[in-house]
Amino acid sequence: MSAQLQDDRIPVTLLTGFLGAGKTTLLNHLIRDPGAGRIAVIMNELGDVGLDHDLIEAATEEIILMQSGCICCSIRGDLLTSLDALLARRDQGALDFDRIVIETTGIADPGPILHTLVVDDRTAPRYRMDGVVVLADAAAGPGTLNQQFEAVQQIAMADLIILSKTDLVTAQELAQFQTRLQSITPSAQQLCADHGQVPAGALFGLSAMRANVTTKGLSDWLGMSRDMGAAKPDPLAQLTAFAEKPQHAAPLRQTGARAALDHRISAASIEISDPIPANTFDFWLDTLIALKGPDILRVKGIVHVEDTPWPFVFHGVQHIFDAPVPLKSWSGSEMTSRVVVIARDMAQADLQASLETLRLRPNSSAPGTAGMMTHSSTPS
Repeated sequence: MSAQLQDDRIPVTLLTGFLGAGKTTLLNHLIRDPGAGRIAVIMNELGDVGLDHDLIEAATEEIILMQSGCICCSIRGDLLTSLDALLARRDQGALDFDRIVIETTGIADPGPILHTLVVDDRTAPRYRMDGVVVLADAAAGPGTLNQQFEAVQQIAMADLIILSKTDLVTAQELAQFQTRLQSITPSAQQLCADHGQVPAGALFGLSAMRANVTTKGLSDWLGMSRDMGAAKPDPLAQLTAFAEKPQHAAPLRQTGARAALDHRISAASIEISDPIPANTFDFWLDTLIALKGPDILRVKGIVHVEDTPWPFVFHGVQHIFDAPVPLKSWSGSEMTSRVVVIARDMAQADLQASLETLRLRPNSSAPGTAGMMTHSSTPS
């Protein structure tokens, strides 16, 4: 498997979140920010979005051009149609943009969009997922999590959680909500918006699935508290603590509804200091997908494989996996593999036991498939 150091595919950011959390407000700030670059924003219906009129330069039925150079368009038919149309106009020189932000309505499942960008022959060569950003209303968010499992699942799949309306809650309530979010997805970054505004750069470059990823970018993506090359202690200690004991991370006022919804999500992680045999990794991944594929919300990690001079970064949602990225510029003696799994309706102990399979060695492991990464798109 080879990868270029420069990935020319167009980065795509998925912006989703709770109803009324402030996605439109954030978008208005984003398209005003010159530091954001030229963005194509895909929305379900332009007429339902309150874009600032003084930003609009020209409008047609499907596309709005902004004075900032950004583009807003509505989804016609399906997402693939919109992505194809934007790409065709860009290739023809009619439009110019550097990245795409897809804004979903309401409580949307990020999974199908992630699948589209990976498996479709038209989109996969030209687009890459740059991150899932979820807006969470600090005031109404706890109630939403209590009532909507879709909101809990959304949080579980986030790379970045932006907390809005933090001025409407006390410092203690905000801290409790942040702790609850971290108990659902320990690896996601959290950022508080200032009246709907965040630095544009904070939304981008979230995924480590690129050959030129920095050690900090990889550390942030895996939810680690320090850079990869630093000395011990265990960089996943905090992540593992939350995954193994979610009840300690819960808010002070824990309700039955909260337990019934939040606790459907489990997170587990593992750190292995020695390179992993290729067949051991394949056996683990084959087994996990075969048994629990539909309930695996996120799998991600960096893996050092025996007899390979560089590590791989990999990522998957359910049974769909991006092509693994070899970090050929990797340097130093650090050979530790780190894997994080977030699942739905799977006991945390079972999830951790599955990860322990990665410690098996040829004289004790069941035979796997030949070669490391057999899941670049769909299960075998």
